[in-house]
Amino acid sequence: MKLRHAMVCASNQNRSMEAHALLQRQGLDVSSYGTGSHVKLPGPSAREPNVYSFGTPYRTMLEDLIKKDPELYKRNGLLQMLKRNLGVKEAPQRWQDNAADGAFDVVFTFEERVFDMVIDDLGNRETNLLKLALIINMDVKDNHEEAAIGGKLALDFCLRLEQADAWEDEIDAIISRFEKHHRRRLIYTIRFY
Repeated sequence: MKLRHAMVCASNQNRSMEAHALLQRQGLDVSSYGTGSHVKLPGPSAREPNVYSFGTPYRTMLEDLIKKDPELYKRNGLLQMLKRNLGVKEAPQRWQDNAADGAFDVVFTFEERVFDMVIDDLGNRETNLLKLALIINMDVKDNHEEAAIGGKLALDFCLRLEQADAWEDEIDAIISRFEKHHRRRLIYTIRFY
């Protein structure tokens, strides 16, 4: 595979990690990130989320939730999600802290607010490489079912890009075919590293 892909959601837990796992299994060069100030997982109520710092290992989060209420977190799918994440990488990473990871060809986000944050962050970075990057968004609800669908769609889109001779010249046609086939709206922009 020829492109470097970044999957980005708010907390680097559900949507970006589902897509990361699928792309990784297909042999694509992929990383994943979150854009929030910290990692939030649902808690016993909407007012009581479980909050962690980026870089906290998924194993630590898993052990913490098992101690707090194993039945609740098994029932709502968080334990299974964290086990999946453990098989992909050690800990959630923050997009704004990833400059040392190098440039990406494709940055795929799963909500417009995250898309905007990625664009703002890239706008604040020095553009030394003058390397093109496609920043694309497909809105996906942050639940396990929608993340599974969104991950498959992200994989399909990234495979379409991988098959293009020059995605920069074909991007409008690739997006048009994808939107028509899947009936999902994408927004995108091109930025430089």
